[in-house]
Amino acid sequence: MNKDIFVQLLGQRQFKAVRSILDVMNEVDIASLLSELDDKELALAFRLIPKDKAAEVFANMETSMQTYLVDMFSEKELKELLDDLYMDDTVDLLEELPANLVNRILDTVSPSDRTLINQLLNYPEDSAGSIMTTEYVDIRQSMTVAQSMAHIKETGIHKETIYTCYVTDKRKLIGIVSAKDLMTTDDGILISELMETEIISVRTYTDKEEVAQLFRKYDLLALPVLDKDGLMVGIVTFDDAMDVMVEEATEDITKMAAINPSEKTYFNTSTFAHAKNRIPWLLILMLTSIITGTIITKYEDAFAAIPLLVSFIPMLMDTGGNCGSQSSTLVIRGLALSEIHFKDIFKVIFKEFRISIIVGAVLALTNGVRILIQYHNPNLALVIALSLIATVIISKLIGCILPLVASKVHLDPAIMASPLITTLVDTFSILIYFNIASLMFRL
Repeated sequence: MNKDIFVQLLGQRQFKAVRSILDVMNEVDIASLLSELDDKELALAFRLIPKDKAAEVFANMETSMQTYLVDMFSEKELKELLDDLYMDDTVDLLEELPANLVNRILDTVSPSDRTLINQLLNYPEDSAGSIMTTEYVDIRQSMTVAQSMAHIKETGIHKETIYTCYVTDKRKLIGIVSAKDLMTTDDGILISELMETEIISVRTYTDKEEVAQLFRKYDLLALPVLDKDGLMVGIVTFDDAMDVMVEEATEDITKMAAINPSEKTYFNTSTFAHAKNRIPWLLILMLTSIITGTIITKYEDAFAAIPLLVSFIPMLMDTGGNCGSQSSTLVIRGLALSEIHFKDIFKVIFKEFRISIIVGAVLALTNGVRILIQYHNPNLALVIALSLIATVIISKLIGCILPLVASKVHLDPAIMASPLITTLVDTFSILIYFNIASLMFRL
């Protein structure tokens, strides 16, 4: 939908036309369109969204838009919105809002909902409990298929998903039944005959990244969450698991780029906040480069004897950094997908060693031939070739070992990615280069 046409219709107060446009648009697309409007237009347009879509559109909005609307809503409008929002979306909203608006929302919801919200807010931020919803379909094993279908029709409108139904007995999870099975089975069959008892579940304090991995591994639509006593308290749905995957991937990417992670979008983060997130790592990396500078200073006699040696330093350091980054990226990905574990460290080292021999040989041969043609100096060509092979081997071993060690000591492997590895590899590559050069040229 063209924003200018939409704004023009709003400005001309052609509300019927605006409402008809919003009626046929997808909720996510509506949220995206509203994000381009100013505050006054946003408030007006949101009130024209069909009631059955409003809550879903609101859930897909950016935090700044949600905050503005909550602040602007009347008590009646706020109550209507909260009644239609799923519990996990309400909790996500409360985690981002200012304290005064949180109190306003808690005063608006019912006492029972307030109790549930407070319970969900008390779970650790990285736990399954913090992303689960308490709105799921539960049935009894003594029910027939017909009774279960009637129960879904009666209560399903208020549940986040009806595709998987949970068979419980005094809140103890004893089986699951899919909506497909219910719709394709005779009405008189008992749920006890139909349900599956092989159940994949998680606890409220299970790490949410582990929850997301289970969705990927088993192709789940929803995952039941049990408390410490084994009683069912909620479910994590596929859309929330996808949000976790995106969040974790974003966090890893920012750490690998030497930036402190931020939950806000690029444009919603202030210039000062961007700078604050980037400066700490840049300071650390800048100060650690002093080591490289000290090593280079130690070999100034070698520079004086053969000035040409200096020109190859950037190439060696860049090659080492790139090789280390390649290995670390693949190992970090393997750790994130549970393809690689710390127990595989020697297998990984051996594999990367073999890779580094091949890569190092190709790079060394290419540069050796180039230097022979350009400078007609066999000794210099040999120094660069040997330095490249040694640098590639060392950098790839560092790149694969550090993330594995980080995971073993319960640190985020992404911290050990490009910036830190590059700094270490630079130091080793310079040491290797000048030691080989000193031996070959007897400096």
